[in-house]
Amino acid sequence: MISLEQARTMIAVARQTGRDMGLKPLSVVVLDAGGHVLAFEREDGAAPGRFEIAQGKAYGAVMLGMPGSAQMARAEAQAYFMAALNGVYGGKVIPVPGGVLVMEGGTVVGAVGVTGDTSDNDAAAAVAGIEAAGLEASA
Repeated sequence: MISLEQARTMIAVARQTGRDMGLKPLSVVVLDAGGHVLAFEREDGAAPGRFEIAQGKAYGAVMLGMPGSAQMARAEAQAYFMAALNGVYGGKVIPVPGGVLVMEGGTVVGAVGVTGDTSDNDAAAAVAGIEAAGLEASA
């Protein structure tokens, strides 16, 4: 389980990592293992539609049990399968890096979605936040 304090730490550290890396304004969401929003922040200057993108990255990770990088590889190899899966989930899955699984003792306890810069940079910020909260990241 991810506590609210841990979720807030993940967001704060992901945002700080983005600033340290010189990234564009980030939006960061933390979901629990059921795909429910625990916390979200959108930095000043980030586009208003970034919540849905961050949520879609995290939602795909937690619902499919695979990080966005693995989803993207699967989409490239099996586009029809991922399109069908996205249909099952009501179009909510965004299969690109930046959706990172949050693990504790090998069990998925949630996911973090970051958007605003390149997908790989988004993922790096998410990993930093997760690790700062004392949990394991699977990017």
